[in-house]
Amino acid sequence: MAVRKICIWPDPALSEIATKVEVVDASVQTLVQDLFDTMYEAHGVGLAATQVAVAQRALVIDLDPLGDAVQDSEYAEQLETWGFKGPQAFINPEIIASSGSIWWEEGCLSVPGITEKVKRFAEITVKALDAKGEVFELSASGLYAVAIQHEMDHLEGKVFVEYLSKLKRDVVKRKMLKLKTHTDDGVEAALT
Repeated sequence: MAVRKICIWPDPALSEIATKVEVVDASVQTLVQDLFDTMYEAHGVGLAATQVAVAQRALVIDLDPLGDAVQDSEYAEQLETWGFKGPQAFINPEIIASSGSIWWEEGCLSVPGITEKVKRFAEITVKALDAKGEVFELSASGLYAVAIQHEMDHLEGKVFVEYLSKLKRDVVKRKMLKLKTHTDDGVEAALT
């Protein structure tokens, strides 16, 4: 459908708390497809609506965006272990059960070039609506659980760098503001 512009932290849109989707209609389905298109274009594995300045409770996840699992049986087994069965939209997601903890090196399309370890639940069960508006529940662990929690944070107006110390956040903020200045001026910024 369309590739949308991803907001770069500390863009105010990333601090907005998303509102509940009342009806999964054609506009929400278009949003979901745009989220997938934007995520794939940016080479990500997850994207929340707030990252494209839409304050609605919708996100998408695809842990295998290049289809590598078809040729890599080890990776396919790992995805299955985590509970991943393919690209998934989550509308109005809520975690209904959680257990354990895990530290994971996270990155974010809204904070390009930066990764840091964040502590998350190791296992979660999520209840949500799919892109057709049908209720589903799924259990996830490992990277799948981390990705869902990361994207759900976006729906609450929280970016993963907010888990970091103030000093680290300030360093990241300066880098992102510098990046934004370069890209706003039409200069292609090199991300390290």
